[in-house]
Amino acid sequence: MKYFSCFIFLLTVTANFGQKPCDFTTNVVDSIGSYKTTKEYLLYEKNFGGNATYIFGSFILTDEKALFNFQLIEKSAEFIKAKCLDKNSKIFVQLNNNKIITLSFASEESCGTLVRDDKGLNNRILSGYFNINKADYGNLKESQISFIRIKFVPDTADFVMRKEFKSELNNEVYQPESYFMDFIHCLESTN
Repeated sequence: MKYFSCFIFLLTVTANFGQKPCDFTTNVVDSIGSYKTTKEYLLYEKNFGGNATYIFGSFILTDEKALFNFQLIEKSAEFIKAKCLDKNSKIFVQLNNNKIITLSFASEESCGTLVRDDKGLNNRILSGYFNINKADYGNLKESQISFIRIKFVPDTADFVMRKEFKSELNNEVYQPESYFMDFIHCLESTN
């Protein structure tokens, strides 16, 4: 029994040690309620043939409601076909333990914005919020991500998560496979 207690203690310490500190870019509590947002994190980057795709994610906790803030940025010299999000859109997160977590769309329908930058490139920016069920926190804490499937209108796209990469965008190192494991605790009550 003594060894079992030590094992549980070490397991708890190890699990908590792996979590990264919550870096809130917004943290407001007032008479209306509370709103917290974590710093955006680069989950996916692909640069090939003059085209670039970036996926950023962050967590939002508003009055104890948990959301995943998704942002897709595509860059190209060519026209970029619109991808839209609507009430039927979902993000499917496949974990390395083969469990699949479904995040349902929680925003207004959007097809993003197309903007030309000063280099003459087209930039399509699409953002949306997705609900995270508290019942899924445990699964997201215990296993890394293998890939993310996004159900757009009318297409579906898969994005393979890498263990680690150095971004060409900002030269920072990211570890997207462990993003949920490292930061899902930021959605738990931190008052």
